[in-house]
Amino acid sequence: MMIPVKTSIVLIFLLLSVVVYASPPLEISREKVKLQFFIDEQGRPVYAVLFNGRDVVKPSALGFMLETDSLFYKNFSLVNVDRKVVDETWKPVWGECSTIRNNYEQLTVHLKHGSGKLLDIVFRVFADGVGFRYEFPRQTGLVYFVVKEECTQFHLAGNHKAFWIPGDFDTNEYAYTTSLLSEVNNAPVVQAATDIAVRTVTDSLAVQTPLMMKTADGLYINIHEAALLNYPAMQLHVDKKEFILTSTLVPDACNNKAYLHAPAHTPWRTLLVSDKAADILASKTILNLNDPPASPNLSWIKPMKFVGVWWEMQTGKSTWNYSDYADSTNANGQLIPNGRHGANTANVKRYIDFAAKNKIGGVLVEGWDRGWEDWFGNWKENVFDFVTPYPDFDVKEITEYARSKGVTMIMHHETSGSATNYERQLDTAFRFMQQFGYPAVKTGYVGRIVPRGEHHDGQWMVNHYERVLQQGMRYHVMVDAHEPPRPTGLQRTYPNFMACEAARGNEYHAFSNGNPPDHETVLPFTRLMGGPMDYTPGIFKLKGYVPGMPDRSVHSTLTKQLALYVTLFSPVEMAADLPENYEAKPDAFQFIKDVPVDWDTTRILEAEPGDYITIARKGKGTNNWFVGAITDEHARTTTLLLNFLEKGKKYKATLYEDGVGANWKTDPEAYSIRTLLVDSNTKLKLSLAAGGGTAISLMQIEQ
Repeated sequence: MMIPVKTSIVLIFLLLSVVVYASPPLEISREKVKLQFFIDEQGRPVYAVLFNGRDVVKPSALGFMLETDSLFYKNFSLVNVDRKVVDETWKPVWGECSTIRNNYEQLTVHLKHGSGKLLDIVFRVFADGVGFRYEFPRQTGLVYFVVKEECTQFHLAGNHKAFWIPGDFDTNEYAYTTSLLSEVNNAPVVQAATDIAVRTVTDSLAVQTPLMMKTADGLYINIHEAALLNYPAMQLHVDKKEFILTSTLVPDACNNKAYLHAPAHTPWRTLLVSDKAADILASKTILNLNDPPASPNLSWIKPMKFVGVWWEMQTGKSTWNYSDYADSTNANGQLIPNGRHGANTANVKRYIDFAAKNKIGGVLVEGWDRGWEDWFGNWKENVFDFVTPYPDFDVKEITEYARSKGVTMIMHHETSGSATNYERQLDTAFRFMQQFGYPAVKTGYVGRIVPRGEHHDGQWMVNHYERVLQQGMRYHVMVDAHEPPRPTGLQRTYPNFMACEAARGNEYHAFSNGNPPDHETVLPFTRLMGGPMDYTPGIFKLKGYVPGMPDRSVHSTLTKQLALYVTLFSPVEMAADLPENYEAKPDAFQFIKDVPVDWDTTRILEAEPGDYITIARKGKGTNNWFVGAITDEHARTTTLLLNFLEKGKKYKATLYEDGVGANWKTDPEAYSIRTLLVDSNTKLKLSLAAGGGTAISLMQIEQ
């Protein structure tokens, strides 16, 4: 395999056997985490990270290749240094906890290049890791400029076990591979992933972030980025011999990476490290590296659960399209209905009734607007107009009916990848939502991107997603984006950014070979590090749900589907299955009705990437706790200590457990439910089936 030219250049100047300092090393630290910075003898900015005295990132170089200066990674001198310490707390609008501490020591190094150009690098060291970014100050020597490549390096201390997906410019929807860094090769993974609509991978040694790793001596390391704005997503090229990870940026149609205007800065590059896996999941460093929201008026942002006309389309019971073909019209030029269209008024009312009966706040309807007969695969620019319903979808009648039942309708905007078309109509579409009382929208970008030649994770699209969020803030619209770049903590800056997909979700159990049982034990350490995921949990009919495909199955037990409402956080959670499948198991459905989507406190009780996770959370504004425990393909027993409960208080515990003989392959729907009285001294023995889980509600008893 040929190594890309720019990568070979980077490796040549970065593979150092002896480090020679041109400037004395600078250090900052927080608890066990220490960062070192120096300029080497060739004028290269170099940093290193240690944890409790152990190498995490060995001396690694920093810098850029610019269109006008391909050597903007060496010949720097240190001009000045600034330091400060920050210790503050802030309250998120919604989230996994009600308050967050932001405590770090900051080091800013002011550098001058031999050409006279200025560059600052800002490092922040937290108790659980490091964030750093490049800043280009206002200057006469560098105003408008093009980034050809960013040369950030992470020189790891060994051949770590890694949990990775390919570095793809257009999708994050691969199943995770677990391997040593020396074994990374994404080519066979990409070739086999025929269930992913658009795949663009140019480097077989590139992996996506967040990248989760575990060292042979028990350190957990996570590399990602924070505050991805006006810049392409970062991927990592793996040097399988030296274990050096080098940043690679998603290109645009001209093979440039970023267009910047000083003053400007990059996103933060983040590195989390601990000797406890639970600390990685508990970290708030990525959130803390994002800016607070600009708007003080955020009371309109409200987390919710919802149901929707979605799973029946995924499984083939109904269709998104009203007619079978775009040119299937009668003598009057009207579309001829196929009789299987899911988003019809009567069917939507059925979902509204179900939501109202079970106190579920919202109903999502996909396939309501014209255009689905010819929406995918042709790289069209003008597909949907986002305001014209099919003849069998009465927007006014449905709106009034939902309002009478106390249910909120959720809008759906599929763009088919045509971001230009969506931007032209965004104002009109959001005004339409306001007119009919839709406070939230699920967006989609299935297909190749328009402008043609751009990628889902490139700078142009990163800016597009932000423009949608900004418009949402103006119109008080909450956003759940599908097919975007993986999130980077932007929900702090834009609290209307409720969730997104950006990973392989439950839907792959409908139209492909599904997700392996360990998938949900990896996601919290990878995709969810940057923000909530719309995973669409809660499938109850786990076999035989696709007509004509009796062997199609969800690779999970039923109680694991319940536990996912706790382990995979999202402030907008879908009860994804069909109403009739919930009505057949009302006792199990009770957990979905009870579990909150917004939390005061979160405790990571135990975790090991790829194996198991147990999380406890306290509902926002309540004294009630909920626990989710999941495992991979191996059955597992564990003892749960309830010492997180308030001392001296009694709780009614309801345990939703895998039943006798439960197994994700042979008997996934077997479950049992038991209740008992517990307190903070109680110990519960949990038995999780292969591919299984346990969900627990702990309701405080008034005394």
